Amino acid sequence: MSKILSLGSALQDIYLIDHDDLIGTEVHSVRDGKKTIFGDLIFGSKVDIDKMSFEIGGGGTNSAVTFARHGHESVFIGNVGRDIAAQAIMNCLDEEGIDSSYVKVLPRKTTGTSVVLLDSKSGERTILTCRGASAEFSNLDDAVLEEIRPDWLYITSLRGDLETLTRFVKRAKKLGAKIMFNPGVLELKRAKKLLNLLPELDAILLNRREAMALVPGVTLEELLEKLARYVKIVLITDGQMGAIATDGLDIYRFAIYEDFKVKDTTGAGDAFGSGFLAHYAAGKSFRQSLIFASANSSYVVTQLGAKRGILTGAEKLHPMPIQKLN
Repeated sequence: MSKILSLGSALQDIYLIDHDDLIGTEVHSVRDGKKTIFGDLIFGSKVDIDKMSFEIGGGGTNSAVTFARHGHESVFIGNVGRDIAAQAIMNCLDEEGIDSSYVKVLPRKTTGTSVVLLDSKSGERTILTCRGASAEFSNLDDAVLEEIRPDWLYITSLRGDLETLTRFVKRAKKLGAKIMFNPGVLELKRAKKLLNLLPELDAILLNRREAMALVPGVTLEELLEKLARYVKIVLITDGQMGAIATDGLDIYRFAIYEDFKVKDTTGAGDAFGSGFLAHYAAGKSFRQSLIFASANSSYVVTQLGAKRGILTGAEKLHPMPIQKLN
């Protein structure tokens, strides 16, 4: 197995779950084609909900859990505050066997927290997030890579902090570590600078909309061809339409693993990307790793929160539609 360092955010997700009070039939107002009120929730009113659930989220911890459950030596680096939410995150990392010794505490910041309004009947949700410490990355020291010596560095969104991203990527490459990146919206807003960094990466995960923000193209095939000029391993997802991927040699087009009933889509992208790397870093073939990525993502959305459905890699997977294009 490998040592994999996950760099990204850590949050506590607080779910407010209800069967029929959060989603209503009346649209109170519309702006730019979007509802500006969540269901029938009115400011100033009181709404009884059916239940609450406290979960741990954030792209960094989600991926770290996938790697740990797969049997890899998993390390997480990110920021938390000094509060109850931070303790919950640290407890989760400890329970999963993840090395949390490089997590930084920012005492003047609250730990990142999301409140998820989830309608259990329809699966619709609205997320209110206070990023707090999870919005900060510039304080993290890339010199820790000298001590950790990871085989892989897996990076999720750093809230547009391309300076910190560049520091970690350059140091990792110098040490001979391989790098996989799953950028977020704020990184993609700095597309020109991000494109200059892509040749330093070994793998990148994007959804179709994100890929279109980075390179010209509309179809998955067009986008893959453009991105493969920069990065050897490229994975592009397209929701229910499946995904496309290349390892620089072969190109695969594949559907979703299974059309399960969706309970909560939180963490689906994290499960796909980290699921791929968990299998690939364990010595599985590119094709096998893509199938596991799809399965990991499919199972995660059947459970509440981003971590409950994460697989271990020991499960027996059934065949799925996957086609080699070249």
